[in-house]
Amino acid sequence: MQIQILHASTDRIVQCPSIWRVSVSCIPPDGATSSTVVAGILPRRRARRRPLRRVRPPPPRAPPRAQVQLPAGPPAVAGDRQPAPARPAPAPLRPRHGPLMSLRLGSSHAVVASSPGTARFFLKTRDLAFVDRPRTAAGRYTSYNNSGLFSSPYGAYWRQGRKLWQAELFNARRLASLEHVRAEEVRSMLGDLRAAAASSSAGGGRAAAAVALREHLFMVTLVNLNVISRMVLGRKYIVDGAGSPFTPEEFRWMINEIFFLNGVLNVGDVIPWLGWLDPQGYVRRMKRLARMLDRFLEHVLDEHNERRQREGEGFVARDMVDVLLELADDPNIEVPIHRDGVKGFTLDLIGGGTDTSAVTVEWAMSELLRNPGVLARATEELERVVGRDRLVAEEDMPNLPYVEAVVKETMRLHPVVPLLTPRLSREDVSVGGYDVPAGTRVLINIWAIGRDPAVWEAPMEFRPERFVGGGVDVKGQDFELLPFGSGRRMCPGIGLGLKMVHMILANLLHAFAWRLPDGVAAEELSMEETFGLTVPRRVPLEAVAEPKLPAHLYAVP
Repeated sequence: MQIQILHASTDRIVQCPSIWRVSVSCIPPDGATSSTVVAGILPRRRARRRPLRRVRPPPPRAPPRAQVQLPAGPPAVAGDRQPAPARPAPAPLRPRHGPLMSLRLGSSHAVVASSPGTARFFLKTRDLAFVDRPRTAAGRYTSYNNSGLFSSPYGAYWRQGRKLWQAELFNARRLASLEHVRAEEVRSMLGDLRAAAASSSAGGGRAAAAVALREHLFMVTLVNLNVISRMVLGRKYIVDGAGSPFTPEEFRWMINEIFFLNGVLNVGDVIPWLGWLDPQGYVRRMKRLARMLDRFLEHVLDEHNERRQREGEGFVARDMVDVLLELADDPNIEVPIHRDGVKGFTLDLIGGGTDTSAVTVEWAMSELLRNPGVLARATEELERVVGRDRLVAEEDMPNLPYVEAVVKETMRLHPVVPLLTPRLSREDVSVGGYDVPAGTRVLINIWAIGRDPAVWEAPMEFRPERFVGGGVDVKGQDFELLPFGSGRRMCPGIGLGLKMVHMILANLLHAFAWRLPDGVAAEELSMEETFGLTVPRRVPLEAVAEPKLPAHLYAVP
């Protein structure tokens, strides 16, 4: 069911003799007659409110009621995503309202920036004024009351956490020390995929049968979970299931639920006095998820603490949880990190390194299969630089500019997060002659920027060549390409994320010859999106994978 919030300002509130009513319309997808629910009652007395100084005046013929469409919730089946709008809602409004647009979300004010110039203003020029985060139910229930780095408000705790992530968790030395973990898990994924391709071919009685790429993408997610689990938790708690309170399927469901619940527009976040009703049921789901996550993380922390006590003075940190626990015990730390803080940081590390990389790899493979010429050029570069006697290593990536360009073009056309995580203005700011009051939410629409014909030539075409030899990068300095954000709130795991995407994609292309199944033309391949916090394919990708390297390269040592 798709929920549409039909009130966008005070003129949407129906004034009755004794009450004010706010209507929430539930519109079934089949177009059936909508039903109106009286969502809440306010006293007749007028509430004191701060006037909005509009960022952009409404157009003369604007409809009397602004509509904000919410993505539908996922079905009960773990890992499956329910179809939702194929495009982020603010994108079609950009040509009509310009690069800076004002929205009213319930009782909250918001502005949407949809151009490199406006993005630069909010993320760089006045970054400090917009560095805060809005408080949400998702941050309260799924991030230990905003104890994680991504949802915590601006202040000493967040500044300290950001410094620790950069200096202790994601520094070059630590990432290099765990390179063997990433290489082992990628090789394991290739071996599993080769076995699946051989099994499918033998079962069909043909030389090369189509492999259900849903299973392959499942393995991409598994390899990310394996890598993150080994780097963050010290062993494969998640995928092996050994000693874990949850099965791998349950954990994947929890990861999907985290991304969904952090991407929905919860009514209680924009109309606080309606929060107690929880009309969409999101808060109930958040509480259930929080209990499951806490059970898992308590198990992990207990095991790590037991090893610390057992080894005593000879204890050496082996993973990122060990590092976090050591920092929590440091008496000289500026702001104490309590147990919930360690769990919040750990959850950020797990969630941020799994679904996002898998979604990017899936979109890259989809575009390559739709563009055989691009696929041929990428594989030719891999064979020329790497050869057929070994797999791709991380040290090869500087010598693979075209593969790197494929990744950049994928991130431009299919950013994993179409709207950067909302920021919150800490003070009144003027931009382009318009006032943005303190407390306004700021959304950066990188999906629209990546498809803007004023920024990119032929923006809807997949052309990696536009990045070959060019200076545009994804590290937050070029505001026409911001997959990891920019400024103080930029994703601190960008180094690990790029390594994972490059390694998985390059080895998939190098180890297998890929093509679409028989009878499926490139132009017929569906490219519909499912919109949420992340934007994966609506229909899982399926393709034929034929191994092309010596058999021993697929074997796990």
